[in-house]
Amino acid sequence: MQSQRSRKRPSTVLYRSLIGALIAAGLVGCTADPVEAIFPQGEQGAAELFTGKAWNYGLVGNDSIFTTLVGNVYFEPGARSNWHTHPAGQILIITDGVGYHQIEGRPIEVIRKGDVVKCPPNVRHWHGASADVGLQQLYIVPNTERGIVNWEGPVSDAEYTNQ
Repeated sequence: MQSQRSRKRPSTVLYRSLIGALIAAGLVGCTADPVEAIFPQGEQGAAELFTGKAWNYGLVGNDSIFTTLVGNVYFEPGARSNWHTHPAGQILIITDGVGYHQIEGRPIEVIRKGDVVKCPPNVRHWHGASADVGLQQLYIVPNTERGIVNWEGPVSDAEYTNQ
């Protein structure tokens, strides 16, 4: 058994090479968006409905028995929905990340993992990720026989940054 003093240390060049290889492989390094996915990414949302990149993965499809839609949306940092309303309202369950939610005429709310947000029926609102961290949310749209969503125009950068 060797003592710690008598063990030879690998060269600095070897350490640098190993760290460089791990970074190149994506195994070590910093990420600006530490949001962990629960569900598959799904399909990217339409550019005319979202600013930035957002992905939707449907979990419970609309049918005549449950009349409820459930899905997961992942917003990249800075991404957000357009203004919109839901005829029967919407419930958001934030599963990871940090984001914003705003009902028209009210201040922007910061939303985080574990928050539950109720969007009242026919009330204009938007939601999305913070500027630096992505957001993952489950959405629940009940009573789909009344309609699902009415999309409106984009949330401006000034509205998003509350200027």
